[in-house]
Amino acid sequence: MLIDLRSDTITKPSPAMLEAMFTADVGDDVFGDDPTVLALEAKAAAMFGMEAALYCTSGTMTNQLAIRTHVRPGDEVICDQLSHIYLYEGGGIAVNAFASVALLPGERGKLTPALVRDAINNPADPHRPLSRLVSLENTMNKGGGCYYTIPEIAAIKQVCDEHGLALHLDGARLFNALIETGESPVAYGQLFDSVSICLSKGLGCPVGSLLLGKTAFIAQARRFRKMMGGGWRQAGYLAAAGIYALDHNIERLKLDHARARKIGAIMAQRPEIVDVMPVDTNIVIVELPETILATDYVQELTRKDIRAVTFGKHLVRFVTHLDFTDEHLAAFEQQIG
Repeated sequence: MLIDLRSDTITKPSPAMLEAMFTADVGDDVFGDDPTVLALEAKAAAMFGMEAALYCTSGTMTNQLAIRTHVRPGDEVICDQLSHIYLYEGGGIAVNAFASVALLPGERGKLTPALVRDAINNPADPHRPLSRLVSLENTMNKGGGCYYTIPEIAAIKQVCDEHGLALHLDGARLFNALIETGESPVAYGQLFDSVSICLSKGLGCPVGSLLLGKTAFIAQARRFRKMMGGGWRQAGYLAAAGIYALDHNIERLKLDHARARKIGAIMAQRPEIVDVMPVDTNIVIVELPETILATDYVQELTRKDIRAVTFGKHLVRFVTHLDFTDEHLAAFEQQIG
């Protein structure tokens, strides 16, 4: 059996999701009259208690639009050194926002109020860029799916407010954090100036992410989206998948987390594994000894019909998702050898 654990982005729409897509009422989103896109944006904004939302093709686009809208050329973005916005978005902060980045050494990719406070530049010093935006990631991909809690975020938000900084959330896997903590999406809307949420990871959509914020902020982000070539026409066919996912695929994330923990336990028993990072949600990261390269290990897994990705010279990542069932889990344990 082929077992694909490279990412939770590899899922395909279920028959019910496809039916919702095929029967969607559509218009032209560039003209602002696609009813299904409008319904998805309104639904997501209301879910988080925020004023407006913008439907985009990817989380990279929503993150980059947020940064572009928050900062001015020459400003500085504060984030952890493991952040997706810095490592995996093609240098977009420099290209799109003309901004610099202050990279901080958080714990498993998570920042603290003290780290953020110490990174804020003196605005009266012309030698230093103006600190303008703090970006958090929840869950933290490179941190093995660990997550912030609302009190932890609130403490960072207080530092931002004290210094006049905006606070953005890369919430590519935010629903994984929410389902694990039981916290409210509305609480996030009260703490962040902008939130990016991905529909094509754990929620199982084929395409799409949403940027949430105030009405004026989203209007400006929409303008920048157009500049980037991000306007689309009958996007309602895809937006319908997002509505279905928000209605049906959040609660089931608990299954992904349970299966990820079982994978972590299986891998912890393997003689070649040095360590397994704590499994908090749906990401499992294992560490290999210096004698085994991650590239070689992933190739060996492929020969066993198991797909994973390298996550460092000696690190390998597995990600559970809605197309990974208990049957796949049993096969994984057998095929891993």
